[in-house]
Amino acid sequence: MAKNTICLWYEKDAEAAAHFYAETFPDSSVGAVIRAPGDYPSGQQGDVLVVEFTVLGVACIGLNGGSAFKHNEAFSFQVATEDQEETDRYWNAIVGNGGRESECGWCKDKWDISWQITPRVLTDAMAAGGDEAKRAFNAMMTMKKIDVAAIEAARRG
Repeated sequence: MAKNTICLWYEKDAEAAAHFYAETFPDSSVGAVIRAPGDYPSGQQGDVLVVEFTVLGVACIGLNGGSAFKHNEAFSFQVATEDQEETDRYWNAIVGNGGRESECGWCKDKWDISWQITPRVLTDAMAAGGDEAKRAFNAMMTMKKIDVAAIEAARRG
């Protein structure tokens, strides 16, 4: 286990989530699956309690802790994409697997984890500042999934 690991709380599906992430994103995998050594408030001895996994090279653990806590947008995975094809692939995988769209490149997976699928053209435009950033920002504000061609057109004015 990595020294610094992100712990994500799941009601009961940490293992399914970890497998989905490993199948969807490169440099992602599922490691140890740890079963509860005894009964606990939201489960029984032998249930999957913790799953070690990696998402895009980031060490994570999923904890099946029950329904006491819910995810929100205060935590999200931000995925930088190179083009529309990669943007579409990740967005469609998340939304098409029981997730839902949000605004400005954000979506949630079926476990309520937030994702920002962000083409580099958008972050490059924002970093450029000035009118270019403002035009790209205004274009982004009208989108759910980011449209790379529309951002490129906005950058050009």
